[in-house]
Amino acid sequence: MHTFISSRQQLRALLWLLMAVLVQPPVLAQQKANTSLAKLDAYYQQALQDWNVPGMAIAIVKDDSVIFAKGYGVLHIKTGGQVDANTVFGIASNSKAYTAAALATLVDAGKIRWEDKVQQYVPYLQLYDPYVTENLTIEDLLCHRVGFKTFSGDLLWYNTTYTRPDIIRRMRYLEPAYGFRDGYGYSNLMFITAGEVIEQVTGKTWENYIKETFFQPLGMSRSYTSVNELKGVQNVASPHGFDDQERPVATTFTPWDNWNPAAGIFTSVNQQAQWMRLQLNRGNYKGKRIFSEEAARQMWTAHNALPVSKQTEEASPSTHFSAAGLGWMLNDYQGRKIIAHGGGHEGMNSRTVLVPEENLGIVILTNSMSSVMAPLANYTLDQFFGIQNGQDWSRLALDARSAAKKKQAEALAKAPKVKKRPAKPTMDLSAYTGTYNSPLYGEATVTLQDGKLSLQLVPAPALGGTLMHWQHDIFELDWKNDFALLTPTRVRFLVGEDGKIAQMRLDADNPDFHFDELQFRKVK
Repeated sequence: MHTFISSRQQLRALLWLLMAVLVQPPVLAQQKANTSLAKLDAYYQQALQDWNVPGMAIAIVKDDSVIFAKGYGVLHIKTGGQVDANTVFGIASNSKAYTAAALATLVDAGKIRWEDKVQQYVPYLQLYDPYVTENLTIEDLLCHRVGFKTFSGDLLWYNTTYTRPDIIRRMRYLEPAYGFRDGYGYSNLMFITAGEVIEQVTGKTWENYIKETFFQPLGMSRSYTSVNELKGVQNVASPHGFDDQERPVATTFTPWDNWNPAAGIFTSVNQQAQWMRLQLNRGNYKGKRIFSEEAARQMWTAHNALPVSKQTEEASPSTHFSAAGLGWMLNDYQGRKIIAHGGGHEGMNSRTVLVPEENLGIVILTNSMSSVMAPLANYTLDQFFGIQNGQDWSRLALDARSAAKKKQAEALAKAPKVKKRPAKPTMDLSAYTGTYNSPLYGEATVTLQDGKLSLQLVPAPALGGTLMHWQHDIFELDWKNDFALLTPTRVRFLVGEDGKIAQMRLDADNPDFHFDELQFRKVK
């Protein structure tokens, strides 16, 4: 899933290089450039080991040229295979910029306006409040201000059989976390809705429109819009989660086509570099106009302000603002405007960073769920900005992670020990069986076989497992599939006024999914 991590410190070291070009003879300038890139190369290789990342690839665009593109590590932690600049990764939420740009082309063509009401194109859209439903605009879809908390409703697409219209119809049951246009909550569902706008206006699927509008003119022949398209494709990185000791464990992709407008693109750093060239040239690629300069300006304008945290102020004193653009996140660093976005797939994390004033772009794709991308991007920016004695961003992040783990361990050690009670369930196991319904999510079933309870989330055939009694009417859920985004989960049954089981809740401290939104009631 998407994690927004600041990339402000990334720009510094290239300025040193630019100054060298201005004041040094050409040969010496080239030597400086090569030295700078060699320094970055060594830093990337060291970070790969320090973060225990199986594989990654990095590309840098400068002045409309790809000046660096290289792969590190392996495709698969067990079977190997060398990552290179053509290795395909899932870029996840970096796809959102493509969806925003696709809508920009429709604005340029006069087919839509940014301020158009979404219900004009998606009449079955209904949200938590009639006013919000009627006034939600295309612009609102792309800057995370509808009123939902971050990742609200994401269980609607995760491993479910729901179509995009199905997901949109079920959003009416989601509760807001703040007022309409009065806060920030990262929303994949709004970008899924944006994909439906594209389909309704063009008569083409989101996938086909992205391919025709961007992949084909940019020569992105090894870029894909679905996991299903990867079958038979060579040089594809395998996703990796972590085991209990935080060692990388290879997993497999699941086709989640219902989320594609939010996070469905797969590509390589060489190909994403062409996308960065298009962006940095404000819609122009090799002399061909794909979207207008005005559209680029609109996407890079702050539409939803975010607070600058104390942690950010301390790490980057030159950062004064943070905001959501349209499909991008924005901030300033060392007097430059930074346009960036991250991406988190199940087993892959990535980051794209643009610095328009320096005509600089950086993309980092990994087959790990670590946060290595932001420190590497930060360090790269420092090198290009010529920051002398700048931060070792990788070491800083690793030390912060270690300190957080130590603090957590100390807190756990001091916390009162909760002993598992040996008591049996308060009722016979058959009392927990039945069909449960969540207006938002749909049905779940609890069955009894061979003396064991099993839970199945009906919209998601892959999500379910065995229930093992913990205490009272609470059971621990042993997920039948060890997906990287799943965390330890308990199933809690609630008794009604008649003394019988009436409701069911899934309790999980999961940073990506809000299981508490499901609110199951027993229906039979």
